[in-house]
Amino acid sequence: MSAGPGGAPPLRVGVVGYGLAGRVFHAPLVTRTPGLTLAAVATGNAERAAQVADRYPGARVVARAEALWEGPDAVDVVVVASPNATHAALAAAALDAGRHVVVDKPVAPTAAEVRALADRARRAGRLLVPFQNRRWDGDFLTVRRLVADGALGTVHRFESRFDRWRPGGPRAAWKDDPAAGGLLLDIGAHLVDQALALFGPVADVRRDVYGEVRRLRAGGRADDDWFLALTHASGVVSHLAATLHDAAPGLRFRVLGSAGAYEKRGLDPQEAQLGAGLAPGDAGYGEEPAGAWGALTLGTPDGAGAARPVPTEPGAYGAFYAAVRDAALGVGPPPVTPEEAALGLDVLEAARGAGLARSTALTGFTG
Repeated sequence: MSAGPGGAPPLRVGVVGYGLAGRVFHAPLVTRTPGLTLAAVATGNAERAAQVADRYPGARVVARAEALWEGPDAVDVVVVASPNATHAALAAAALDAGRHVVVDKPVAPTAAEVRALADRARRAGRLLVPFQNRRWDGDFLTVRRLVADGALGTVHRFESRFDRWRPGGPRAAWKDDPAAGGLLLDIGAHLVDQALALFGPVADVRRDVYGEVRRLRAGGRADDDWFLALTHASGVVSHLAATLHDAAPGLRFRVLGSAGAYEKRGLDPQEAQLGAGLAPGDAGYGEEPAGAWGALTLGTPDGAGAARPVPTEPGAYGAFYAAVRDAALGVGPPPVTPEEAALGLDVLEAARGAGLARSTALTGFTG
């Protein structure tokens, strides 16, 4: 337990939920951030409660989320890492109790609900921070650097895919509940956020967003395959997609510009590293081997030049909670704002509204 900036006492953090999000992402990142301490975890699952007690013996384990913000042991920051459908109500209750709040994506099912929560946070004088950790993926940081440095010239197309082979459905059963938002809201919240962070908003979501949202699994209840195209006000076109039905995932990123192109395969290693017990500050954390680097190909007067490998920037999920700490102490801006999350949901809602065959499974398709 270490002090924050200027010797401020550590902020006490409570995490709601100890499933994948709480166990793999939030608890390890909080404990490795100077100036933060994991004070409590709320879970009603006895097995998970035992896991918390074993891994974090200094943290209280409580059965009710409300115990994190009620009474003399109330925490300073509440992290909502519970199933999607519960995010908005838990965030509202924690804000009303005067706590700063971090909410795993999506903050709420709709942009209107996110904006209402943002108003609630402003009235309470507290932070509401969406957990858009994939802004700190190493491959995304690499794309961001190449764009900012002008290595690609003027970018005209951004392609981003997150494909997996899970024909049996999501690992968590609750993700197959339409109330959770399906794959569009789950992965789309990340991919759209990355595109908007790079190239800015769309001018009119009704005109500038096209979507194909499908449910391929017979018996599946929520969408599991989607594609969307959006035209940014800056003129860049983004093509974004995710599926649970790709046995041979292709490019993760493809960025085309007037000077050349960047292509990248594979997924950022931080989730796997965190799941294996590696965390920020450990040797090798966030680093990607040279064999996984992407490639930059520059155009020449007579055609394309040779592709050259581009070292992937180190992944930096730890930067998110360092920024949350600074914002809570009033010495820096929040890493992500609810207004940004609402703009992303505007795009996702427009994509779903324009979606094709979004509620009809393909007959006989089992993956």
